Amino acid sequence: MKIIERYVFHSFLLAFSLAWLVLSFVLTIGLLVKITRLLIEGVPAHTVGLFMLIGFPETLTLTIPLALLVSALLVFSRLSADSEIAAMRSCGVNLLSIMKYPMVFAGFCTLIGLYVNNEIVPRAHEVRNNLKALISVEAGLELLEPGRMIDDFEKVKLYFERKEGNWLYDLLAFDSSTPGVTREIKAEKALVSTNGNDIVLDMYKVRVDPIEAGKPGVAVADRFRHVIPEATRRKVYVRKEKDFRFFEMRQNIADLQTPTNGLPMEPRLRQLSLCQTLFQRRLVEACAGLCFVLIGVPLGIKAHRKDSTLGMGISLIVAMAYYLVIILTMSIQTQYMFRPDVLVWLPVAVCLGLASILIPKNL
Repeated sequence: MKIIERYVFHSFLLAFSLAWLVLSFVLTIGLLVKITRLLIEGVPAHTVGLFMLIGFPETLTLTIPLALLVSALLVFSRLSADSEIAAMRSCGVNLLSIMKYPMVFAGFCTLIGLYVNNEIVPRAHEVRNNLKALISVEAGLELLEPGRMIDDFEKVKLYFERKEGNWLYDLLAFDSSTPGVTREIKAEKALVSTNGNDIVLDMYKVRVDPIEAGKPGVAVADRFRHVIPEATRRKVYVRKEKDFRFFEMRQNIADLQTPTNGLPMEPRLRQLSLCQTLFQRRLVEACAGLCFVLIGVPLGIKAHRKDSTLGMGISLIVAMAYYLVIILTMSIQTQYMFRPDVLVWLPVAVCLGLASILIPKNL
């Protein structure tokens, strides 16, 4: 590695490291807040620790590409602003040579992204959903929070304004356990307890509307007991497409492509489109870092400013456009007639097209 190539690459690595640390901190703030709340509510520390452990790797799908984009823009805009790019050109240095090692590093990050997206993230998604069921069992009634609608229980939603011990105040419940009717139950206060896996609500100053199915009207009572059956039983999580790893997803796609798999044509095509689009999305997100460096380097050279604000602004626009297209494509992932599995590659194609124009102009 020549001295000038080593100088540029070291600057790129330093900028990448700092950008990755900052972005990782920003993206994990929400996770840290949730973990703190779980600890306060009495969830066992080992469960919370596992929740944090599986949450962090998922941020890599965003932090690594964004850090590559920021570092490419900041480093090469600084080189351009300090006239170092002009000096290299006057000395006959091919700018492709100083781009070589940042591009190799971006390619290495793409391989990491492929592994994370296809192996770690699906596994983390499955473990997190299993943990949610485990947390609800271990924490029990402590997870009943005032001021939010609680829909963790099957066919019953709860809301209350205040909680003191096991007493809930200004309780509002929506019970849809009876077919064809949803009962609204209001109570001034309720004592909550458990009986096996059931949650028992002993409510006072109660208003029930309607009384029961087929009998419209309002019932008022000084005391009313309502049981939420099997509320604290751990639910069995059924694996979904997001939980499939690389070879599992490929096998699932192959099975759906077989007309004799037992599914009618329309549901089979929709399911096939969903799986193919999800699989292609993982590849596109892994390629984001390489695409960002390809367009970040010439955009940085073109900026001609020391002010990092411009670089950050360009980074934000490029990243938002890239991921916005992915999000819009995923919104039609079951609409197989539009080929969302192909459309999801549009941001990659656009980035490669821009790079083929911008790089020759800035050499």
